[in-house]
Amino acid sequence: MNKKAKFSVRLFLAVIIVLYGSWSLWAGEPTEAIRVAINQGIETLRGVKLDNEKKRAEVVNRLREIVYPLFDFREMAMRSLGSYWRRINVQQQKEFVSVFTKLLEKTYADQIDLYDGQEVVYTGESLDKNYAQVDTKVIGKNNQSFSVSYRLLRVDGKWRIYDVVAENISVVNNYRSQFNRVLSRSSFEDLVRTMKEKAS
Repeated sequence: MNKKAKFSVRLFLAVIIVLYGSWSLWAGEPTEAIRVAINQGIETLRGVKLDNEKKRAEVVNRLREIVYPLFDFREMAMRSLGSYWRRINVQQQKEFVSVFTKLLEKTYADQIDLYDGQEVVYTGESLDKNYAQVDTKVIGKNNQSFSVSYRLLRVDGKWRIYDVVAENISVVNNYRSQFNRVLSRSSFEDLVRTMKEKAS
């Protein structure tokens, strides 16, 4: 498996483990805030066979209902676009957030069956006013492990994830690098069109 493929798998597992991890042993406020959603995710994924397209679609829809409240997609989209965000109008920003969200969903929904019982060890949590970071280690059945950190922002009194960092590689930074490469040689409209094609 090449480096890019390994990165994609790790980020996918990181997102899924947000839903399906052993959160009960961790008592920090940001983690505690999503405990109910975690339990719902466990019930959704437990014993489900994904070889049936209809069932797969049902599971993805259910996970969408659980995941969406946990993530601040607007913040993720804004940070991923970087300084270019301020150069587009409000309508373009709304469109970009919508397409960015669909792209993330498509990326991980296509790989939902990669989850295979990985476990999580919590190694720390830090708070800085309205920002927090939860550090974890993901351990597979073969005892191989990798680090995953969740970066959160308090929005209207609720903690929401705005970035996931797997093995020191940030989802936001990874997308920003890709978007910058496109924007350096093409237009914003071309970037959105490309994102829509990948998300379809």
